[in-house]
Amino acid sequence: MLFVWFLAEKGLAPRELFTEAFARSALAAHAPDGTGYYRAVLQNLFFATLNTEIAKRGFGAKGGAGHRDFTRYRYRDLLADPDGFVAKLREVPFVNGGLFDCLDDFSGVRGGGRRIDAFTDNPAQGGALHVPARLFFDDRGLFPLFRRYKFTVEENTPLDREVALDPELLGRAFENLLASWSEETRETARKATGSYYTPRHVVDYMVGESLAAALERKARPSDDDSDGDSRFWRERLDYLLAWEADYDDAGGLFDAAETESLVRAVAGLRILDPAVGSGAFPMGALHRLTLALRRLDPGNALWERLQKEQAHERAGAAFDAGDEAARAQELLEINRLFETYRTSDYGRKLYLIQNGLFGVDLQPVACQIAKLRVFVSLVIEQAKTGDAADNYGIRPLPNLETRFVAADALLGLGGAGAQGVLGDGVVTELRERLRRVREGYFNARTREAKRSWRGEDRRLRGELAAALEKLGFGHDGAEAVAGWDPYDQNAGSGWFDPAWMFGAPAGFDVVIGNPPYVRADFRGDRHKAARRAVLDSGAYETLWQKWDMFVPFMERSFKLLAPGGVSSLIVSDAFGHAKYALKAREWFLRNACIERIDFYSRIKIFDAAVHNLSYLFRKADGAANAPLRRLH
Repeated sequence: MLFVWFLAEKGLAPRELFTEAFARSALAAHAPDGTGYYRAVLQNLFFATLNTEIAKRGFGAKGGAGHRDFTRYRYRDLLADPDGFVAKLREVPFVNGGLFDCLDDFSGVRGGGRRIDAFTDNPAQGGALHVPARLFFDDRGLFPLFRRYKFTVEENTPLDREVALDPELLGRAFENLLASWSEETRETARKATGSYYTPRHVVDYMVGESLAAALERKARPSDDDSDGDSRFWRERLDYLLAWEADYDDAGGLFDAAETESLVRAVAGLRILDPAVGSGAFPMGALHRLTLALRRLDPGNALWERLQKEQAHERAGAAFDAGDEAARAQELLEINRLFETYRTSDYGRKLYLIQNGLFGVDLQPVACQIAKLRVFVSLVIEQAKTGDAADNYGIRPLPNLETRFVAADALLGLGGAGAQGVLGDGVVTELRERLRRVREGYFNARTREAKRSWRGEDRRLRGELAAALEKLGFGHDGAEAVAGWDPYDQNAGSGWFDPAWMFGAPAGFDVVIGNPPYVRADFRGDRHKAARRAVLDSGAYETLWQKWDMFVPFMERSFKLLAPGGVSSLIVSDAFGHAKYALKAREWFLRNACIERIDFYSRIKIFDAAVHNLSYLFRKADGAANAPLRRLH
């Protein structure tokens, strides 16, 4: 509903939809305790309007057990003028993006199982979900609450360009969800998961340091290796990424060769948050990199050329004619996008999201909120123009199911033997085909196209399971790998592998985030099982005594880096002094290049007893740590 409110603030949805006067006129019988407004207005808006192209909107057949077309309007009997209602909703553009997919489940119906059908006009099915209208319209209801706030357009920046939604509010909402008390477990969800929302200024600082360090390595000219030149290069990078800098372009900072090198480096960055929460760190990186591109390439000429180069490369590596056709369509879409958004940030953000930003979290709801923040950031860059035939000039949102995934970031797919099987030629080709399918799904605009890509994904995963079993991977292991369905938004995976899930076998340039803090002596069966799984994986070298969960996150984040990449997490300051972290400290002294550690001993970062530190470790030779090793 927050996202829909934002659409209304942007002029993409009629504000009158969210007034009680409209409820009275649109519904055959409006009552404060009735659920007609939620069903007939909001559910139709969510699942059959925002999720459906304008020309395809309308009522389907009368409900019942066979009514499973989630893109059709329902609840005709609840509306005073159904045709007038359809006409009013034609003013709303199609936005796509997976956020408004109806997740009702009919998978068990054929076998006599129970279905989940919340969006139904079948009286026999629809009585359980009761959402009274007063929750929206009363003085203490949702809509009056929204109206009392001034929403600002950007997050993680000091810029307020227009009245709109600040998506950081979603992060706060997520934190409060985690803080909710559970009578069943007798603890808060936040306490159970060790999750806390990271304040904006901390995110901004860590993101700025990490991106500067990553670009310093990836973009610096090879002949620029003297200490003086290196310092000057870093100073210019810091200035490029600084919000406070008062220039519109970087023409005076970098020459043409340096500019192209930097834009290429930005295009090649791969950034992962292994405990993404509500998406604060990926959003911080998105805004900083967008700022850098705007200054380096104001007219998007270099950025457009790079996107076309990459599309041509993918076309050259196409497996079949279908891939070639998809690449041709991709090139056409790139042309159209930059014709429409020549000086806008839309193309910058879209391709940064598509190629460089990834998140993992154990909780599906966290991934949903992170995706929502990305959607808001893209919609910011669009304005309603033209007519309904052209979707009012609004470009439908991408599908982010393969960019933010619910999975256990600490558990991989097994040891060296498993990795050998996964590197087999047939398996590698299937993995590459899956990557291409998920790339196609990212850009799919229609329900039919999404269904087609999902079907191809399912078929390839079936082939993959058979290939893995044939190679001796084992039935259970093959099912675990091939059974992972990125499109099931209510489920998560018990393992994480960047090659399978993100097509990133070479690792990431930046791994950044705020992992959970849960001590190993924390009581509760759920934590015991999680710790046991981490220990039994045999993947960690830093665990000792009663370790905290942030310790394996530090090691896993470091091992997920590409050579020369940087890892930056904010963790408990116990890493700097606790006995249980001694083994971890020694391991990083030997295996990482420690660039900086910031202690926040006098600053209260979170509403918790813990004090914090953040660090920046590079995946490089640890010989430079000799002075630190002597001190330690």
